[in-house]
Amino acid sequence: MTNLALIQDLFAHMQWADATVWKAVLASSAATEDEKLQKLLHHLHVVQRAFLKAWREESFENGFPEFSTAEALREWAITYYGEVATELNNLGEEGLRQTMPLPWEALVERQLGRKPEPITIGETALQVAMHSTYHRGQVNARLRELGGEPPTVDFIIWVWLGRPAAEWN
Repeated sequence: MTNLALIQDLFAHMQWADATVWKAVLASSAATEDEKLQKLLHHLHVVQRAFLKAWREESFENGFPEFSTAEALREWAITYYGEVATELNNLGEEGLRQTMPLPWEALVERQLGRKPEPITIGETALQVAMHSTYHRGQVNARLRELGGEPPTVDFIIWVWLGRPAAEWN
């Protein structure tokens, strides 16, 4: 169902889109001070990290950091992309096909009312990209509510632009 080249493309788009949205957020003082927007961004980046930790079979004992400023959260988010690119390369095609036990399976079982079906690492990688897209849409909607100008970050726009690299500065 998944292949490494597709996943890598989706993650390259995700990085470009995240960087583009972050530029718009940081351009608006109302956005950098908005608690709702900061919670959305924190959730988006924590979920990205949670799946990376799960792929690496790392402990969740220490949880995830909280940030006092939008800029600090953004700096933490930036470091994710180098780490995830390395992990995807290390996994390769074979690794994407491996079944992955979910560390939060009990939570999913309560939500579904039954034990979840097995899932592959590749399927969870697709989930990360789609989940991030969903929450970027929420961030853009909130940015507009605060008087900011949300950027267009659709995948097709990224392709039409020639698949540009993320610009975090």
